[in-house]
Amino acid sequence: MSSQKPVMSRTATPIRENDSSGIQVLSRAADILRVVSSESTPPSLGRIATLTSLPRSTVQRIVGALLNEGFLSAGPAGVGYFIGGTVQQLAEAGRPDVRKNLHPILEQLSDATGETVDLAMCREHQMVFIDQVSGTQRLRAVSAIGERFPMTLTANGKAVLAMKSAESVAAIVARETAQQLTTLSLKSVNKSRAKVLSDGYGLDLDEHTPGISAVGIAFSYNGTYYAISIPAPSHRFKQHQSKFVEALLSAKDPIANLLPDCMF
Repeated sequence: MSSQKPVMSRTATPIRENDSSGIQVLSRAADILRVVSSESTPPSLGRIATLTSLPRSTVQRIVGALLNEGFLSAGPAGVGYFIGGTVQQLAEAGRPDVRKNLHPILEQLSDATGETVDLAMCREHQMVFIDQVSGTQRLRAVSAIGERFPMTLTANGKAVLAMKSAESVAAIVARETAQQLTTLSLKSVNKSRAKVLSDGYGLDLDEHTPGISAVGIAFSYNGTYYAISIPAPSHRFKQHQSKFVEALLSAKDPIANLLPDCMF
């Protein structure tokens, strides 16, 4: 159930050159956003305070303001924080509107499969969800826009890894290993990459989240990697895996028509 927040009237006040307090707040807010964007899992207030060396009370106040403006979003059950939709919109403003162009394809895939369909982009060696169409099943897999997933264990991440250079993949595996996001060796990841290149899609079979499986395809456009994936509860995914794979692979031509310069 959604609820509407009361609209409050605000009067913009320009920041004067000697208004050090206003500049300091902006600087601290920027520090908080940088910390949140760099963390692989939504950090808590305490974690943010530690990484920014700011008092917890200050962090709580600024995080509250950033939540109100949509620059941050709260994690599942209010635990932790991740970059909100407002930042995603600003980041995408200077890029071709891939999200807008591909949304109808996400809708068609969801209609054809009855499942949730996600669009993600690779940012800072993580998969960031930028659009989603929820499935019609009562039990379905849903992730929040702006949520970040590791690459070695996810269907969309594996699909993107297959397109990256060997050096980049080695750096990503080392990073995820250091952050305890994966236990896979570089040899194992490279074997997975070879299969993705052969099959044309990546699979996550209970690897990232137990009980959830997914299939994903990836493409590059204007120097950025994107992926479309179909996640579902594993018991249903196993029954309909071939259907999901066929639906995703058949979407490649429509994607190429909408984004003529993209590469799979």
